[in-house]
Amino acid sequence: MSVVSISAPLPALAAPSRGGSKKVLPGFNLTLGYTVLYLSLIVLIPLSALVFKTFTLSLDQFWAAISSPRVMASYRLTFGASFIAALINVVFGLLVAWVLVRYEFVGKGLVDALVDLPFALPTAVAGISLTALLAGNGWIGQYLEPLGIKLAFNPNGVVIALIFIGLPFVVRTVQPVLEDTEKELEEAAMCLGATRWQTFTRVILPAISPALLTGFAMALARAIGEYGSVIFIAGNMPMVSEITPLIIIGKLEQYDYAGATAVAVVMLVMSFLLLLVINALQAWQRKRSGPGA
Repeated sequence: MSVVSISAPLPALAAPSRGGSKKVLPGFNLTLGYTVLYLSLIVLIPLSALVFKTFTLSLDQFWAAISSPRVMASYRLTFGASFIAALINVVFGLLVAWVLVRYEFVGKGLVDALVDLPFALPTAVAGISLTALLAGNGWIGQYLEPLGIKLAFNPNGVVIALIFIGLPFVVRTVQPVLEDTEKELEEAAMCLGATRWQTFTRVILPAISPALLTGFAMALARAIGEYGSVIFIAGNMPMVSEITPLIIIGKLEQYDYAGATAVAVVMLVMSFLLLLVINALQAWQRKRSGPGA
């Protein structure tokens, strides 16, 4: 019996040439052009109009608009309350994320869904709900106010409202990082004699610290621009519980458009700086979690 050899080569998968490869989307130049056009229409042109309107003021007028005692008091309240709320959210956001990742319990899906409630709930509804709870005649406030604890219509109410709207940012930033953390490292540390506190501070915390910082920055940036949930519970007393967005609204109602845009430019610059910090922290997190980290 003779063996018949087949000399014809089998069809091979040819690598596409560089010049003839087909892409799902059009070329770089076209997609970049549409991207710049879209961002210009949605973001850059409105913000440019804000800056150009501010240029109608002289330097002295601009400084007077952004540095009056009432505006400075609103800066202190807005940035101070936002910073305190973001710090509190870092602690309790980490606790909530830890419980959702490490434990199984009845109603876990419901608790996980409730974390996202501030995202979906209109901020005005949140402000009215918090006021109904914490005011002097509210469900909780009626028992606290006789004890001298006032949580509504003062800076305390501002902080509480900002905690409510900022918590999901920390939880949703830390939660996936905790899920990816290897439990074997914690078990190895415990086997080597580390206490629970040492395991947390030396094994877990370094791994999740970039996510914690990112969540803090995002919660801080969100709180600085918050308006709807704050005005109902703050009391809006000048020099006491008046936030900067309310100052801007007041100037607009008085047809002081240039003064409103001047204060808005200050908020814009601070928000932009916070976004730069967020991007830097996210790049740091990707670098630490990438190959070879």
